[in-house]
Amino acid sequence: MPTIAVVDYDMGNLHSACKGLEKAGATPHITDSPVAIDQADAIVLPGVGAFDPAVQHLRSRQLEAPIKRAIASGKPFLGICLGLQILFDSSTEGQEPGLGIIPGTVQRFTYEPTITIPHMGWNQLNFTQPDLALWQQLPVNPWVYFVHSYYVAPIDSTFQAATITHGSQTITAAIAHDNLMAVQFHPEKSSTAGLQILSNFVKLVESGQLVETKPIAAVK
Repeated sequence: MPTIAVVDYDMGNLHSACKGLEKAGATPHITDSPVAIDQADAIVLPGVGAFDPAVQHLRSRQLEAPIKRAIASGKPFLGICLGLQILFDSSTEGQEPGLGIIPGTVQRFTYEPTITIPHMGWNQLNFTQPDLALWQQLPVNPWVYFVHSYYVAPIDSTFQAATITHGSQTITAAIAHDNLMAVQFHPEKSSTAGLQILSNFVKLVESGQLVETKPIAAVK
């Protein structure tokens, strides 16, 4: 059975993510070992909390390089919530540089009298990459669960895999590029749609196919 490494860097409820993967038919392994990440067949990077502590914890555990190696190798990679945001260059939430894997920044929602910040609760996805493996067997505009005050803004709009609308603001809810996929919402808290998304990721891992990746910097 393929090994899915769930990266442990003291940011968020790892067990919630693992329970979701287990329901989807996987046997995930929580780890903060660079060697284990290198040897895994796929990587899940979850996360809840603030941007600066997240990247500080990753770097203090020497996890930045193995994460980048895993993505470059063509292994399936799924970032969740904060695990999406730290893939970007920087965030207005903090001062630390992000991992710089996806060109772009993380921005705070603009205040509007009619919306709540943080954006918390259910919202509907609009697929901008409708043929993405993660979205297979989902209904049009599925409802998924969010908890966040910041959102990603990729420089290259082709990375955008789904959007949501909150008030008058339409923002990126998921990104995808070759084997790299990441979502702002919590699939493990998103009922039937979330379980289908995780099942689709597990099927992708079980297929055993590495993706021939194009360097992201080349498509800025």
